[in-house]
Amino acid sequence: MITAKEICLKAPVIPVIVLERLEDAVPAGRALVEGGLPVLEVTLRTPVALSAIRAMAAEIPGAIVGAGSVNTPALLREAKEAGASVAVAPGSTPALLDAAEHEGMPILPGASSPSEVMALLERGLEVMKFFPAEQSGGVGYLKALAGPLPHALFCPTGGITPEKARDYLSLPSVLCVGGSWVLPREAMALGDWAQVKRLAGACHSLTAG
Repeated sequence: MITAKEICLKAPVIPVIVLERLEDAVPAGRALVEGGLPVLEVTLRTPVALSAIRAMAAEIPGAIVGAGSVNTPALLREAKEAGASVAVAPGSTPALLDAAEHEGMPILPGASSPSEVMALLERGLEVMKFFPAEQSGGVGYLKALAGPLPHALFCPTGGITPEKARDYLSLPSVLCVGGSWVLPREAMALGDWAQVKRLAGACHSLTAG
């Protein structure tokens, strides 16, 4: 089974995808994968999200489809049944972590305080989502955490732009970032998948130099 760390190392950016129309799921996901971003986080915030995960997992070669906004054991199980390969959560509870372990599903649990990070490390989970990243202190906060908690690794998400992403990715504790800028609402509305592919391809330059 692929691990959360292996998933985060696939590309510097995990697109955070909010889908209002099911027909956008496959073309949007295909454009992102073809642009070099194979990990797709479909947030469970819309009625079509689970159906979108099912379609993307079945129809996009090379995609690692994840479910975002997973906040209950029931949602985690539904996401797995739909074909999700990883669950991404805004936080963590013992029940949610137990469900992920029971289902054998990689999880990126959210953390934004030293106590939350320590609790996840105690459970053997070294890779976590730093959320909401910008609102919780951003790059400086993660630098401060690295001193006493050097084994914690992060995928920061929340308020991250391409410019800020470069600063996060320069930190040894950051494996990747999550962001929605690679799938603009305007491009989605117009079906401009070429633009999405270009934006996805540009993400690889964030770690250069």
